[in-house]
Amino acid sequence: MSLVKLIDQADERGLAASGLACLERCLPLPVENADVFRPLWAGIGSGGREWPGRLAAARLALDQVVAARKAPGADADPTAPDVTAALVTTLLGSAPGQWAAGPLRTWADTCSVVALEVHQKLDAVGDESGAPAAAERLSRCREDAAAVPDAVEGAETGDAVGVGPLLAGELRRQIRILEILAETDGPAGLRLAMDLSTEGRRVLRAVVARRARARG
Repeated sequence: MSLVKLIDQADERGLAASGLACLERCLPLPVENADVFRPLWAGIGSGGREWPGRLAAARLALDQVVAARKAPGADADPTAPDVTAALVTTLLGSAPGQWAAGPLRTWADTCSVVALEVHQKLDAVGDESGAPAAAERLSRCREDAAAVPDAVEGAETGDAVGVGPLLAGELRRQIRILEILAETDGPAGLRLAMDLSTEGRRVLRAVVARRARARG
């Protein structure tokens, strides 16, 4: 099933968790301490009862961590561009406090697109064909699950319609997280989703760190 269809069919738990996982994977770029989102995961596990309060606490915690990085004397992190910090902060700020499928679906879809765009920009393949073509490839892969392996093959052969392995991995990860949440109830499903997201966060941070070292 395509990523778009999985988002369309997900319940509140799946939407909140998939959106949060997308932000968490991008978090290594602005901050190293991913624990700021852990209480929010617990709020999802409560079935939404604790979601509003934990969402407010997560926003405050993220703001404090980002502000601490900008304080005089703070160690600069070359793997943490401010633009990504702003994206994550903005998206967390736009998360709906209402535990309802409609607003959560809109938010989760936006988080999905932004996370994919972050991976696309960092991918070794790059966007040589231009922003419109890159956006079209991304949209096609979200709407058609079969397009993901085709796009990867295109990238490996130099086909202009191809996407790179970093983006392809993120597409597959988003799909798998939504599948896990739909198939596995309770804390077990959330734990599996968190573990998969943590793996993706490590991959992205390693890629950004290698590029920072290469630039010297």
